Amino acid sequence: MTKINNLNIVVLIICAIILTSCGTYFNQPYQQERAKLGEQTKANKNLINLPPPKEPIVVGVYNFRDQTGQYKPTENGSSFSTAVTQGATTILTKALEDSKWFTVIERENFTNLSTERNIIRSTRKQYRQTTNPNEPQLPPLLYAGVLLEGGIISYDSNIITGGFGARYFGLGGSTQYRQDRITVYLRAVSTSNGEVLKTVYVSKTILSQAIDASLFRYVKFKRLLEAETGITKNEPGQMAVTEAIEKAVEALIIEGIKDQLWAPQATQEASKKLVDDYLLEKSDAMSTEIYDRLLIKRRGKTAVTGALGLSRISGDLPNPEFEFNSKIGFKYFLNPAINVNFTYNKFNLKNKQLLNEGYMSFDLNAEYVMLPYDKFTPYVFAGVGSNASNYFDTIDLKMQFGAGLEYMVNNNIGVFGYAEHNTAFTDQLDFVEAGKRDDMYYRFGIGVNYYFSAPKSNKDLKKQQRRELKQEKRRIRKENLKQKKDSTKEE
Repeated sequence: MTKINNLNIVVLIICAIILTSCGTYFNQPYQQERAKLGEQTKANKNLINLPPPKEPIVVGVYNFRDQTGQYKPTENGSSFSTAVTQGATTILTKALEDSKWFTVIERENFTNLSTERNIIRSTRKQYRQTTNPNEPQLPPLLYAGVLLEGGIISYDSNIITGGFGARYFGLGGSTQYRQDRITVYLRAVSTSNGEVLKTVYVSKTILSQAIDASLFRYVKFKRLLEAETGITKNEPGQMAVTEAIEKAVEALIIEGIKDQLWAPQATQEASKKLVDDYLLEKSDAMSTEIYDRLLIKRRGKTAVTGALGLSRISGDLPNPEFEFNSKIGFKYFLNPAINVNFTYNKFNLKNKQLLNEGYMSFDLNAEYVMLPYDKFTPYVFAGVGSNASNYFDTIDLKMQFGAGLEYMVNNNIGVFGYAEHNTAFTDQLDFVEAGKRDDMYYRFGIGVNYYFSAPKSNKDLKKQQRRELKQEKRRIRKENLKQKKDSTKEE
């Protein structure tokens, strides 16, 4: 018996190791790694794939620094190490070079450059006097038409934390996660008049995860078995900063194309598609709250509903039992959160060996959807109705209220579950009149809502947004033409 128990323990340990720490055991750094080129982010790929400019823009970056003032958080508070890299200027310079849209001139360490040029100038002067009078002059420095300013302006730690764990009979495991967020602002400033041409900002989350499993078990008398395994993964902060800066550079380029500050070396259709795709992405970002909650209309104006479930009476007779319940109905939404619905219900009420009667009810409810822009939402409802026996021998008024949960499978179909309390305005529902309280019953079920007038799909929304963008562009062109005419008349 002991051998069998020991074998079970070993199997449990192996399962725990496989399920919780595959990455640890099958991807361990057993030996030192050689130096390699840095990883490429998704934002960098998009940046490289941008169409080339008609003419590169000469830009200078004096200082693009960490403005958060945040120190790296630890379990015991914070350390003296900063939370984000202090080399953001270097990262921005690399992103500008990768885009092929900018000619970057050195301004961060301009003192070093100026000192070196003075040395060259002095050396050439001596050569002209002693050896070669035709020694060429040092060419002038490039000057920037645009300055790029901004920085890392925010580092928010622990914006989401959570986890899960369980332990039984000495065997357990847990998982934990934490999400931080950085925000980058980037602006382009004209050196001719100091005008801020464009400002963009980008945020990026940083994810940390930990998984562990442990076993603490007495195998036999005075024999204790302990085992522990785990893995922790932390998204590199430098990679998050890099991706945010590269995304900001991409956004700045496309914003400049949109406002005709600069132009790509591409057809008008390709330029238009690039700008439209960016504006759609920007529109999605404006419709998204923090924690990636996308605020779009998900439910149509009208819907039919159907459900199956159970009913249970709470009356004057003992031993109530669950019986069959079904319903069909129609919903009409007054706004995204509130609808009125009418349902026809067919159900049985039963007390063991005393009552088993079929009923139908017609209910009119007002329903409030708590999270109308989310796929998964709770809702509550209340209303009035009437009960009738199968042969309409008795008809009684009632009131009902309840709550439920709905999940949108797609734009047309929502799956829901509900629980409902019904109070009849009679004590004769079970054909027995006793006590002071009227009879009540409960209904539970799961069902499907089918939305006829489903909201527009993402493709339809994009088409609509493109139409709106075209109209906006026409309006801007008309205003520009009008301003030009007015300025010509004044001249």
